Amino acid sequence: MASQRVSGTLALLSAALLLAGCAGSGEDPPVISTQGTGIVNGSPDTVNIVLGVETRASEASTALNDNAERARSLIETIRAQGVEEQDITTENLSVRPDFQPDGGIDGYIVTNQVTATLRDVDKSGELIDAAAGAAGDAIRIEQLTFSIDDDSDLRAQARARAVTRAQEQAEQIADAAGAELGAVRSIAEVPETDATPFPASRSLADGASSTPIEAGSQELTVSVSVTYEIN
Repeated sequence: MASQRVSGTLALLSAALLLAGCAGSGEDPPVISTQGTGIVNGSPDTVNIVLGVETRASEASTALNDNAERARSLIETIRAQGVEEQDITTENLSVRPDFQPDGGIDGYIVTNQVTATLRDVDKSGELIDAAAGAAGDAIRIEQLTFSIDDDSDLRAQARARAVTRAQEQAEQIADAAGAELGAVRSIAEVPETDATPFPASRSLADGASSTPIEAGSQELTVSVSVTYEIN
């Protein structure tokens, strides 16, 4: 009987030690999570120019034919400016009634868009002036978006700066808490939001001899989230 009690007690002790060992091995070390941002500047070398063609007429077919003629002339002019065929697209063709305040229809409006990707931003103003000459007072400048065609080197610089900033912040927090910064537990790049394009919607049939376009400098931002273990 005594031997049975001893063996039962030893079994319970063994089970308790086993559970304690499992619980201890499953505990995660404390961590610090920080987010760093790296910012670099570069000069845009590409611009997307969205040109609209808007025509009006009492009949839809007349407005559509007029629009097609002006859009065709616009595309030919863009080609003449040295823009490659694959860098020219047309989209958003629409025909809609021109409603009056009393609900009546006073003709039809046809709109079409031509997007030109220009790889020499210094020629942007020249292209816009030529477009205005081709489409006349039907031309609309819908949007200009500057970008950097190959920003891989700039992004690498921004990532390095972001990681450095995140580590500096983590070290400051660890020092303030009297702890020592340990190994990196995880690191991830925070998705960026799309850049906001420069909107425009105006006619260029004002006789302007030149349209000044300045690309300026474009800011590229990369953010990373890093989690460190602390000792």
